Amino acid sequence: MRKTIPLLLIAALVLTSCGRVRDSRINPLNWFGRAEAREVTPSETNPLIPRRSAISLRPDRPDERTPVAQITEMTVDRLPGGAIVRVTGVPSRQGAYNVGLKAVDGPEGPDDVLRYVLVADQPVRPVGTAASRQVVAAVRVSDQDLATIKRIEVLSASNILTSRR
Repeated sequence: MRKTIPLLLIAALVLTSCGRVRDSRINPLNWFGRAEAREVTPSETNPLIPRRSAISLRPDRPDERTPVAQITEMTVDRLPGGAIVRVTGVPSRQGAYNVGLKAVDGPEGPDDVLRYVLVADQPVRPVGTAASRQVVAAVRVSDQDLATIKRIEVLSASNILTSRR
């Protein structure tokens, strides 16, 4: 006990004479230094967002998706502010991707019809079972668009499904 107290006092004096632990390299919070502010360059805006957009959204590239072979189901679900048109289809080959509902506009048909085509990028792969090839796509339609619409049609390569008001 007699030797312990003087040793502790000497150790305390040595540590206090070296300066504060807060400013020393022993403290892990001082290992990286203080933060510095700098301007963000346009290339560093957000590294988590890819610089390239999806193929179907690029204005410089034409949409090369083809219609899906058959549509098996279509539902129109009401929601506040509009509706969601959800379509289930079966492509002719397995592995279809970039599935979507592409709006068809043009002179074919009356103005009170909203027409879509179920399209997808379809690679050349073996034909699987119908359950393994099933794809789903949806699109939101606003109340303003639905005000003049009496019928919604979705086309595929072999059939058309229609929903009326």
